[in-house]
Amino acid sequence: MEPRYKTIGIVGSGAMGRGIAQISAQAGSLVRLFDTDPAATAKACQALAVQWDKLVEKGRLDSEVATACKQRLQPVDTLQRLADCDLVVEAIVELLDVKKSLFSSLESVVSRQTVLATNTSSLSVTAIAAGMKHPERFAGFHFFNPVPLMKVVEVVAGLKTNDSTCGGLTEYAKQMGHTPVRAQDTPGFIVNHAGRAYGTEALRIVSEGIADFQTIDSILKDQVGFKLGPFELMDLTALDVSHPVMESVYRQYYEEPRYRPSAITAQRLAAGMLGRKTGEGFYRYVDGAAQIQPQPPVPTVTDMPPVWVSPRAARRSELLQLLKNLGASIETGASPTMNALVLVAPLGFDITTVAVVERLDPTCTIGIDMLIDDTQTRRRVLATNPATRKDMVEAAHALFARDGKAVSVIRDSGGFVSQRVVAAIVNIASDICQQGICSPKDLELAVTLGLGYPLGPLAMGDRYGPTNILEVLFNMQTVYGDPRYRPSPWLRRRGAIGLSLMHEEQ
Repeated sequence: MEPRYKTIGIVGSGAMGRGIAQISAQAGSLVRLFDTDPAATAKACQALAVQWDKLVEKGRLDSEVATACKQRLQPVDTLQRLADCDLVVEAIVELLDVKKSLFSSLESVVSRQTVLATNTSSLSVTAIAAGMKHPERFAGFHFFNPVPLMKVVEVVAGLKTNDSTCGGLTEYAKQMGHTPVRAQDTPGFIVNHAGRAYGTEALRIVSEGIADFQTIDSILKDQVGFKLGPFELMDLTALDVSHPVMESVYRQYYEEPRYRPSAITAQRLAAGMLGRKTGEGFYRYVDGAAQIQPQPPVPTVTDMPPVWVSPRAARRSELLQLLKNLGASIETGASPTMNALVLVAPLGFDITTVAVVERLDPTCTIGIDMLIDDTQTRRRVLATNPATRKDMVEAAHALFARDGKAVSVIRDSGGFVSQRVVAAIVNIASDICQQGICSPKDLELAVTLGLGYPLGPLAMGDRYGPTNILEVLFNMQTVYGDPRYRPSPWLRRRGAIGLSLMHEEQ
């Protein structure tokens, strides 16, 4: 099959430009690679030739195809050499004025039929096109690093972009072997927008002294199923990349509280503690390996107290069954005895609030997160309140670790860890749909391919229950008084009537 664009130009020979050049050549296009530094262009072409040879050695590419790809890759030393291209993609520095200047120059070089595209990850496509004579043939074509492995690309329409322009880029993305998703021109597009909650909410949890970086990572991996915890992920991407994106999206949305960055990352960025590439971030790295602290030992408790479960506990029947399985002595009275371990399982509320509202003895009261079915997790999470006695904490820890499952004990928090992070993810995703930035289907595709979440954010909300997520957010807004937790209308309406978050109105 003939490629949608037979000849394409790529401006910028860094990691992104190089990756786009690779998959374009593999799609059958003649690729002209330009960089203001000719030495960089030559180096990129050499690196791509080596990469194709490695793919042949691994049996992932036929030698004839690799040879053809090398022949289709042409380094060029002037923009004028891009004059006959059907498509030109820029992958240069993320500065608006520099990009605008480049496209102004390109318009004087290429034909009227040439499609122009930007790989920007954070700038407005409409703003970049503002000085162009023909903005209708301009769009965002946002790939992710490393381009050959990250199989999603965002096709972004500016306010004046023709639909045919996006249609051609969508077709070409498929020929490249990628999954295209269509997005409107909004800060962060789909993936960088939807990904705001994971790191920023985890940072808020740390800032409240609820748990340390490693504990939060462990909880979100073991309870929800994320491949990397938020702090592992920020160390991998590096703070000089992730923190500016946090600030950019926050500012472009006129300081919307849902996207509020953290002073923690700003301070670490200033200190040069960027992550793996500097040997120290949220973790220390020795020979590229994170230094992981051992888990706290399970306490030895010889005199286990009886357990009383609040009638208002979320998933109360499942919690009672779990306690029976663990061999606990369960009290069934209307109120606990003086020596009983009191268990609550709130959605969104903190343990202190529950103890006060239900008139429970706070010294004996501990919370357990039951949003996620215990049979689906590898870790249980308990939360204390400021008055919880040490012997009760140790008893609860020992009890819930009886079957060998990992247990984390955190300080009081509205929404524990998983509840508040999952709810924040689902809420932002719901608002993306409410704003019409993309379809629910494209949102799910973009996030699962671009962020590697165990589920798309809307599917995540459906799994744990839109009504439950809505309750978590309402209650967290009560606890913290922060508009950050106000539910999106999309989630609020679907949660109120028990409708799937994937449901689109007719």
